Amino acid sequence: MGITSCMNFAVKSAFELGVLSSRLHVLWALNMGGSLEDRPRYNKSVCFETFPFPVIDEMKKTEIRDLAEKIDAHRKRQQAQHEKLTLTNTYNVLERLRQLDANPENTPVLTIKEKEVHQQGLVTILRELHDDLDRAVFHAYGWDDLAEVLVGRPGATTPLPDKSEAQAQAEEELLSRLVDLNAERAAEEAKGNIRWLRPEFQAPETVAAEEKSTLATKQTDTKAKTTEKAAIQGKLIWPKVLQDQIKVVREQLALAPLPAEAMKRQFKQNPKGVLDVLDALVALGMVIEENGEYRLG
Repeated sequence: MGITSCMNFAVKSAFELGVLSSRLHVLWALNMGGSLEDRPRYNKSVCFETFPFPVIDEMKKTEIRDLAEKIDAHRKRQQAQHEKLTLTNTYNVLERLRQLDANPENTPVLTIKEKEVHQQGLVTILRELHDDLDRAVFHAYGWDDLAEVLVGRPGATTPLPDKSEAQAQAEEELLSRLVDLNAERAAEEAKGNIRWLRPEFQAPETVAAEEKSTLATKQTDTKAKTTEKAAIQGKLIWPKVLQDQIKVVREQLALAPLPAEAMKRQFKQNPKGVLDVLDALVALGMVIEENGEYRLG
């Protein structure tokens, strides 16, 4: 059985689908998510929102996207030809194939029903596509050393309690690297650097600001500085997203130290959340408070 879930993710391309379909994300989800009876349960908040996607160039993104599209097309094509073919049965057979290769002496051969699923789903082809996808995603993170141990092994789509020591160690190392990368991303976000998957949807204010900044750089230096100064002196809009709130507060303090009330007056409607952000930045050591006045640390 695979992970129990019913999730919809609105993403820009099949690149994200490819990363989410890789064994890297499955391992993360199996360890971060909860359970429903005896089945793993996918929790969006801890499985998806905390997962650190790789930051790569367009060539590598294209490779992952193309493989994800091939997997999606293959599954849809076979299910269209065989109306009783399910993804659950298909991936259970895929897992059995990997178990047969890893432990040919201890794993029972495919049953008559599994052989039918194998034939209808062309599961061997699906398995090869997933192995290629896993290699591409490992390479995107720069972790080819782990790909050599884990690609093609059982447990890529379902929990595997009985595994070799080498596989267990490699999976532990993979989780450790993902956790470290998650911590790096969290530190970046605290400084206002957010790696949005869909910035136009998740942070439209940020996209608008970036577009405005790009336009400004095309003008002369003097005009750009004048525009920036005028924007700062005017009343600002308090962002809805916490990361953007942190960013704009830090930008204001970069101009000059300010008391909390003076900081509030920089924004329309005098938002109450300014003080919470200032206190959080003080606790993180990014801002220093002295005699009621705040400045960058």
